[in-house]
Amino acid sequence: MDLTEIPINEEKVFTGRLLDVRKYTVKLPNGKESTREIVVHPGAVAMLPVEDDYVYLVEQYRFPISQTLLEVPAGKFDEPGEEPLECGKRELEEEIGKTAEKWIYLGYIHTTPGFSNEVIHLYLVKDLKNTQVNPDEDEFLEIKKIKIKEFEKMILENKITDAKTIACYSRAKLLGEI
Repeated sequence: MDLTEIPINEEKVFTGRLLDVRKYTVKLPNGKESTREIVVHPGAVAMLPVEDDYVYLVEQYRFPISQTLLEVPAGKFDEPGEEPLECGKRELEEEIGKTAEKWIYLGYIHTTPGFSNEVIHLYLVKDLKNTQVNPDEDEFLEIKKIKIKEFEKMILENKITDAKTIACYSRAKLLGEI
């Protein structure tokens, strides 16, 4: 059975600095019509920086959920067509003041496919070197260096709930890189 939904009409609802919202009328596999509302996102990169038996995370307040989260460093593409590796290198330096000699691509994830097209590319980064932290002017972060065993415990205890962080670690662990 073909499960594809065919777009019949598209309406731009909102265009913002970070994302767009669109409303579609679609033809369903059974021939009926329905509505889909989609958040269009430029895409992003997330990386798990590992040094010895430690991971580097950033702590930041996330307004949509009114909580402070521990997360891997990450950031969105600045320009259409930007390469994930270049975006990752920029974001790693901006957020935690590090560069890395070793970048291991871990694939990508669809973060919320029920309402967004966001894709995040994942990397494990090793052989870190210090540079200068340079966050965006509206970005307030605290860098945390956490032992890997404590990090794992925090995931299991729901102290780390960020999906990209858990996905990065899971992929690296399953590939035998950690």
